[in-house]
Amino acid sequence: MRRALIVGINHYTNAPLKGCIKDAEKMNTVLATNADGSPNFDCKLLVSSEGAKYPITIPKLKKHIHTLFNQEAAIAVLYFSGHGASTEVGSYLVTQDAHKYNEGVSLQEIINMANNSKVKEAIIMLDACYSGHMGNLIEFGNRKVVLREGVSILTASRDTQFAVERNGSGLFTSIIYEAMNGGASDILGNITVAGTYYFADQLLNSWEQRPIFKTHVSKMTPLRYCPPKVPLQVLRKLTLYFEQKGEALQLSPLYEESMEPRNEVFEQIMSHLRLFHTNGLLTPVGTLFMYDAAKDNKTCKLTTLGKFYWDLVYKKQL
Repeated sequence: MRRALIVGINHYTNAPLKGCIKDAEKMNTVLATNADGSPNFDCKLLVSSEGAKYPITIPKLKKHIHTLFNQEAAIAVLYFSGHGASTEVGSYLVTQDAHKYNEGVSLQEIINMANNSKVKEAIIMLDACYSGHMGNLIEFGNRKVVLREGVSILTASRDTQFAVERNGSGLFTSIIYEAMNGGASDILGNITVAGTYYFADQLLNSWEQRPIFKTHVSKMTPLRYCPPKVPLQVLRKLTLYFEQKGEALQLSPLYEESMEPRNEVFEQIMSHLRLFHTNGLLTPVGTLFMYDAAKDNKTCKLTTLGKFYWDLVYKKQL
C-alpha cells in the first residue's frame, strides 16, 4: 500500500497565507495518480477553513501524522504547506491553534514518528519556513541527523530561511509539482525523491532559499511514474546497435538525413542515437555533435549510464 497525508493551511489568525491550500490540492492531484492515470497513492487531503468549524489543531495534525506512519505500508508520504516556526528549543509546523510556547507540531516529534514507523519507506516534504531544521539534533551539534533506514526528508529551505511564495503558490511546491509531472523522471520514467531534490536544487538559488535533502536509504522507491524519456522499444535496441557495450559505433554521412545519398534505415537508427545522446546514454567521439560525427565519419560510444542500461537490456531485465 502507498499512502500520503497532504496538509495545507491558509487560515492563520495573525498571519494568513494564500497559496497553501492550492499547493496541497496540486500535490494531492499529482500523487494520487501516475501520468497514465493509473492509481498511485491513497491520499488524505487535510486543509484549513475559516472559523473554528474544522480547524487543524495540534492534536488533530499529530493524530493524522501518527496514523500515517503507524500502519504498515510500502511507502508513506507526508506533505505540509503552511507556516513554520523556529525557537530556541526546536522548529515546528504551525497549526491554527498555535500560540507562543506551543507553536505547533514539533519537527523532532514527526521525525521520531517516522523513525519508529511501520512503513518501509517514509518521505517527508515540507514547504514551510525553517523546515530545514528537521532531523537536526541539538545535542549532536545541530547539524547532524539521525534517520533510520528508509526515511527521507525534503524541505523548502534551510533551518534559518523563509519559504518563498510567488504568484499565489509556494515556490518550492511549484517546482516539486513540475518535477513530479516529469521534470525529475529518469530514463525509464521513474520519479524518486532524490531526483525531485536534484530538480529543485537546479532551480532554487543560494541567495533566496535552498532546498534541504536528508536521507538514509539503500534503494529509492519511485514516487510516481511518467512516460519513459526513451521508449522501451527503442532502449532495447542498445544491444542491437552496440554488440559489445565497450565498442564504438562507426557513423557516416548515410546516418544524416540532410546529406546525399539518403538512407532511411540509417536515418531511423540516427533518430534513436540522438535520443540516446540527449539523455546521456552515448557520446560522439572527437566532437560535441552527432551531426558532425556522421558528417566526418567519426564514431560514438556508450557512456557509463549507457553501459548500465545496455547491461539491463542484455540481461533481459527491461
